[in-house]
Amino acid sequence: MTTNKHASRRQFLCTSSTAAAGLALTPKVFSIGRPGGSALETINIGVVGTGGRGGGACNDNLTANENVRLAAMADLDPAKCDRLRKNLVKKHGQKVDVGDSRIYGGLDGFRKVIDDPNVDLVLLTTSPGFRPWHIAEAVKARKHVFAEKPVCVDPAGFRSCIDSHERAIKQETAIVTGTQYRRQPSFIEAIDRLQEGILGEIVGATARYCSSGIWYRKRQEGMSDTEYQLHNWMHFIWLSGDQICEQAVHNVDVINWLMGGPPESAYGSGGRFTRPDDSEMWDSMSIDFMYPGNRMVSFKCRQIPGTKGDSNNVVYCADGIGYINAFSSGSRLVDRKGKEIFKIKGDIGAAYKQEHRDLIDSIRAGKPIVELKQTAESSLTAAMGRMACYTGQKVTWDFVSKKSKLDTFPKNLTMKGSRPTSTHAIPGKSKLV
Repeated sequence: MTTNKHASRRQFLCTSSTAAAGLALTPKVFSIGRPGGSALETINIGVVGTGGRGGGACNDNLTANENVRLAAMADLDPAKCDRLRKNLVKKHGQKVDVGDSRIYGGLDGFRKVIDDPNVDLVLLTTSPGFRPWHIAEAVKARKHVFAEKPVCVDPAGFRSCIDSHERAIKQETAIVTGTQYRRQPSFIEAIDRLQEGILGEIVGATARYCSSGIWYRKRQEGMSDTEYQLHNWMHFIWLSGDQICEQAVHNVDVINWLMGGPPESAYGSGGRFTRPDDSEMWDSMSIDFMYPGNRMVSFKCRQIPGTKGDSNNVVYCADGIGYINAFSSGSRLVDRKGKEIFKIKGDIGAAYKQEHRDLIDSIRAGKPIVELKQTAESSLTAAMGRMACYTGQKVTWDFVSKKSKLDTFPKNLTMKGSRPTSTHAIPGKSKLV
């Protein structure tokens, strides 16, 4: 069962962990430097967006790595930075060194973190609508980047990400993204085997991200339109991209990885039954993604309270079926007679930390990982599915990646500014742009 490729993959995972442990014993690291030529004994981190994802990214990075230090923080509400700082100090002590003067608020707070000459690595974990802009500015400032998923919610953001990817490669700065399944052995091993043909040709697949409801934050007295939408960001498409982009992109990314790239087209439908009146989100979407080789993937995402959840992927092959299960549920492969020929446990907690370990290791080795393009393609695939559902049209990859003019991010955004009245998409009326 074990091929050379599998052996070397497992060896890589082991060696990666051993190398990280070795770094913990090394008091000084001089393989990279800051502008001006000073050597790096410690990699200084800045975080932009200090909610749940920002706190998780900080904790994972500080836990997984030695000789790293959190040095700057930014959020629309600086009080969130202070709360996170206190929690991280309790867990990580001197690895957190953020003075009050390096806590920033407002829409331009991110720029103060990015412009700080002592910050080497920026964690970008705000609501997704800001991601392409923040990545672009961080790359221009020659910072290493960790960017949470999705990295874009529309075609304009996708093109910005592709530009940032190419620029980062040229200037040798890292961009690692929050697609932790690509660093989880239960996914790596199963997809390796399927791509090698252990069950014959891959014919098609189903992918699901069906869950119960999602949070909703009511408008507070005195909030401007912009302040309210930022406060309740999940429910506005320019900020979240709807569930398919913000949450279900994980499964979209797994299928793109399995199939070797993005699909050729998307055709879908869906609707809304339980969302609050001013939410722009749908409750559910069902999409047929057509991949090269006439391979169909049936994709479904849903957030409806009281419904049964399913976040797994099933891969149909000529000689059997692969079950690639979400979170820590593990994966297994069975032949056409139902005999199990491969099984592996999952550990999503380790994968969250591995992405940060790989990021820091690549910076120290002088071989920075740049993986923005693959995550941008998966993010745009999710947006393509949303566009197909919202409009009732068949949407092609060629159109969304090259021709679509859709740019959902507001021009001249200000905290006290007004925003258009919220509306949800209606197929047949909503236009494909």
